[in-house]
Amino acid sequence: MEKTILISGKEVRLKNTGSFALRYKEQFGKNPISEIMGMIEVFKDMDIDSISPELDLGDLKKIDFDVFYNVTWTMAKTADKSIVSPLDWLDEFDEFPIIDILPEVMDMLIQSFTSTIQSKKNMNHPAMKR
Repeated sequence: MEKTILISGKEVRLKNTGSFALRYKEQFGKNPISEIMGMIEVFKDMDIDSISPELDLGDLKKIDFDVFYNVTWTMAKTADKSIVSPLDWLDEFDEFPIIDILPEVMDMLIQSFTSTIQSKKNMNHPAMKR
């Protein structure tokens, strides 16, 4: 899946492919699935499209912003191999409005997990067993 979003007035391509997990682990030394599942867990009871800057402090404390930055950078790097290191890349933006970007990134993650889960369900279907 690929989409272009606007960050601080700049168009940024994000892409989620099979290389995403390996690129994330190579760059950050952590299992992206565990980190992402933790992020999804925080938002499971929230309507992602209604997230606003008015989130209360309790909600904000639950969000690991490092994971969010890392996921966003990894998706950008997957779309454009010329992207610089995460810190240098983030420095290119005057603002990085997490609340505006979060729904786009979470949507891409959820769709990729949903597709994976659906594929596994289909593989367990009696017609697929031989």
